Amino acid sequence: MFELPSGAEIQSIISILKSGLGFFIPEIYLSILFMGLIILDLALKGRNKSGILGWATLIGLGGSFYFIAQQHAMQAGEHFFGMYVLDEYAIFFKYFFVASGMFAVVATLADRKFDAEVKSIGEYYALVVAMVIGMVMMAAASDLLMIFLAMELVSLSAYILSGYFKRDARSSEAALKYLVYGAVSSGLMLYGFSLIYGMTAETNILKISMELADHGYDPLVMILATLLIMAGFGYKIGAFPFHFWSPDVYEGAPTPITAYLSVASKAAGFALLLRFFYIAVPHGVSPYEDILGIDWLTLLVIMSVASMIYGNVVAIWQKNVKRLLAYSSIAHAGYLLLGVIVMDEIGTQAVLFYLLSYFLMNYAAFYVVVLISNRTGSETLDDYRGLGSKMPLAGAALTVFLISLVGLPPTVGFIGKLMIFSALLSKGALYIWLALIGVLTSVISLYYYMLIPLNMFLRESLEPNEKSLNPGFLAQLMMAVLMILTIWFGLFFEPLSEFARYSSAMFGLSLY
Repeated sequence: MFELPSGAEIQSIISILKSGLGFFIPEIYLSILFMGLIILDLALKGRNKSGILGWATLIGLGGSFYFIAQQHAMQAGEHFFGMYVLDEYAIFFKYFFVASGMFAVVATLADRKFDAEVKSIGEYYALVVAMVIGMVMMAAASDLLMIFLAMELVSLSAYILSGYFKRDARSSEAALKYLVYGAVSSGLMLYGFSLIYGMTAETNILKISMELADHGYDPLVMILATLLIMAGFGYKIGAFPFHFWSPDVYEGAPTPITAYLSVASKAAGFALLLRFFYIAVPHGVSPYEDILGIDWLTLLVIMSVASMIYGNVVAIWQKNVKRLLAYSSIAHAGYLLLGVIVMDEIGTQAVLFYLLSYFLMNYAAFYVVVLISNRTGSETLDDYRGLGSKMPLAGAALTVFLISLVGLPPTVGFIGKLMIFSALLSKGALYIWLALIGVLTSVISLYYYMLIPLNMFLRESLEPNEKSLNPGFLAQLMMAVLMILTIWFGLFFEPLSEFARYSSAMFGLSLY
């Protein structure tokens, strides 16, 4: 018979919840910001409403850095009955996701299509903040329930944002496809979680690991559960064969949201993937077969190789720049999975550094795409012909960002891929062929990435009008800064490397 908890038990629960609030300040602050933006949207009137809301969101997100910085001095550990964890790994991604949200806002303020397509933008900025909250919680979640809830918060916000241009058929199509694929993947993952809970009677991933190690498991059930869970993770990171939503959603969604999904949403998936596999597997035991009941190494290798080959090869035939970058993001998911395969501190550091480099170069590339779309009204590759003379700085900046996405020196993208391949080679000769596939597929990417500057600088415009298309002083300043940073961190990468190393070294140490 069910018994209600006693007064002492209730007081104990309240005490535990109160003690955890001090470790939850950034999330509380972002939640207040979310509600504040909704209230501000209702209160504001006039033509400047969109700009005020955008700058309020930007400043509000920037303010969360203060509260995140305070958490460095806090003792790492689990909170809220083991559902949430605070460590340097989680703090790394808190910085990452807040910065991602800020850049999405900057790109939105620069995108003139919002003025023509959107009448009320207050909900848009509130949903961007909601996505930041969800992704922050994904990186720190250590319980199956918290993982699912955090992923659903991100997904529900993303469904709405991808279809925010209601009068654009492509945007509506993107939202519908994203919703359908997302619902299926969430259902599969949730069923996998239920199977693991049925075997262990635990939802905390550390306790699940202990239960599997101490009491064993049914191999067939574990194989099914892990495959279903991998479907959910694979959908979030956009890796083959769970990538089907990416091209159509990236093409149809507003460009700032496309950039946001390609960087922040993918990073959230990898943050969750790494934590799940690192903590769910006891130390000293084979992380791929003995506990999880399936050869995870082979599964991840297949996903990685397939993503690199498929993403880079199919991108060759794309004529829409956003769609081209969508397929390239599938390939980058494959490169990141190479670091996950290593499954040690060096591999984790490589993944974190690669995410930082991808953040800079991919957001920067999409920012230039926004500026070009403002002036030309097109995202088609053929309409980039001759833009090098009309928008010289945009052409030069975009070329630098694309070179970085290929992974050529002296850009930060080169260092990112170098660290991934070095982490592979540190595991021995068996991993050399994986690094070789990574290098060869990067050569393929050089072809389709360079089609863009080829059209901009070496092919004549289809229109006789040769007047300059000046994007404005602030936009040019932003492009110049991003271009300099892309090269600067390619030459002086130690600060980013040390940040990634420290975050990976502290990853999970407090739990063992």
